Amino acid sequence: MTTKRVFVAGHRGLVGSATMRAIEQNPDYEILARSRGELDLQDRAATRAFFLEHRPDHVVMCAAKVGGILANSTLPVDFLHDNLRIQLNVFDAAYESGVDRMIFLGSSCIYPRDCPQPIKEEHLLTGPLEATNRPYALAKIAGVESCWAFNRQYGTRYLAMMPTNMYGPGDNYHPEHSHVLPALIKRFHEAKVAGAPSVVVWGSGNPRREFMCSSDLGDAIRFLLSLPGEQFASLTSADVTPLINVGVGEDVTIREVAELVKATVGYTGELKLDASKPDGTPRKLLDVGRLSALGWRAKTSLAEGLRCAYEDFLKRHG
Repeated sequence: MTTKRVFVAGHRGLVGSATMRAIEQNPDYEILARSRGELDLQDRAATRAFFLEHRPDHVVMCAAKVGGILANSTLPVDFLHDNLRIQLNVFDAAYESGVDRMIFLGSSCIYPRDCPQPIKEEHLLTGPLEATNRPYALAKIAGVESCWAFNRQYGTRYLAMMPTNMYGPGDNYHPEHSHVLPALIKRFHEAKVAGAPSVVVWGSGNPRREFMCSSDLGDAIRFLLSLPGEQFASLTSADVTPLINVGVGEDVTIREVAELVKATVGYTGELKLDASKPDGTPRKLLDVGRLSALGWRAKTSLAEGLRCAYEDFLKRHG
């Protein structure tokens, strides 16, 4: 088998680093990776020049501006425009340079706020989005549509993958811009170190979320990239929306995951919920039947994944 050159865009982030670890295990892949300092994907000319020089066979599109409820609420222009700009540049350069397969990483927030559960791929664009992250969601929906538009118009094989809530080694622990699970790890750890009597968690604690360890997502990406040609082509044919969910198939309440983080960190104080703060979407559980039918399932339990995530946090921030 001829070695395939795989460009992992955003290789230093949570998803990108997991993708790197997964596909490095396959000797049939040669990885291309550039830091933002080496290649700014918001720079259209630089992105085009990179693709035309290196001509990757496959692209895993992990690069994005991401964040939690607070970041999305306070920086809506950044989340909309930065992501649209990155996507337009990468899609155009990928097509011009002859990329064979691309996996575009989105987010489960692309689905309607009050979606039937579990969420199927065909629920896309069937209802209003969650207002707190609508700019980001719209940018990602545009990415899904770009995959389909290129496949229909030019016969490309671009696939959009929608992961559930991610966590794991390499996560973002920024106090204002992180997602719920890394934010909880950081908060409980700092309270433990300071001997604080309590930790306050935003919201009622009732919303349900599905959490998947980044190592499982990296493995799912490796699995899809390695599919035989006919199978991958069936996911990206012009007459189907090239969209596939990836998750673990079960969810927990925010309160339950907060209690699990508290136990993992070893914090012995009180957990308090601030119901005056926004909850976000009531429930987001993905239907992963399409990916399961292809033969892939997540392997890492939430308890095991949290232990790995906290160990990584201690190495980097402890």
